[in-house]
Amino acid sequence: MTAYWIAHVTVTDPAAYAGYQALAPAAFAQYGARFLARGGESDVLEGPDLARHVVIEFPSLAAARACYHSPEYQAARAHRAGACTAHVVLVDGLPE
Repeated sequence: MTAYWIAHVTVTDPAAYAGYQALAPAAFAQYGARFLARGGESDVLEGPDLARHVVIEFPSLAAARACYHSPEYQAARAHRAGACTAHVVLVDGLPE
């Protein structure tokens, strides 16, 4: 069953965040991720306005978890520490 990585991010230090952007794609590719939404125009209808919204599809919740905890992603994540405010959630998709 597919799963989704949903992130809401406000970048506060674009230069430092660039290091994350350079490294993270390799981790996502390794775990079969497919970006469904990344940035772009959005309307926040409820809750705090975090500027960037990202939805990534994975083949399974196990793959999404493995990606997040992988050494490759953690190395990328270290570059965004202090460079943004982020809220990241992994969620199972609906059965087909």
